[in-house]
This record gives sequence, C-alpha cells and structure tokens, in this order.
Amino acid sequence: MAVTRLKRKDRRNKTFAKLDVKFLKRATNVELGSRSKQSTKDQLAKNNAVLAQLSAKG
Repeated sequence: MAVTRLKRKDRRNKTFAKLDVKFLKRATNVELGSRSKQSTKDQLAKNNAVLAQLSAKG
C-alpha cells in the first residue's frame, strides 16, 4: 500500500489543529482558585510587590 503525502494545506491544518488542542488543554484550568494560580515566587509577582511599595512611598 502506497503512502500518500498530505498536501500543503492539509499539513498546515494538521499542525494548527494540534496547536489548538494544546492551547485549549492548557487554558482549561486558568480560572480562579485553580492549581494554576500565580505563584508568590513568580518574578511577575515580585515585580508587582516592588512597584506597590514604591507607589506607597511616593
């Protein structure tokens, strides 16, 4: 049985479909109270804390 190659459009759709599935799987638990809550050790949280301190002084 011969192996058929996908046309370029179909290959592109296949890869985009894979990426869509990945994105949707990751985005499902981004709600309040979930395990993906922002960590306090996260750099973004540290930056926000420093900015809050500076704005409180000023």
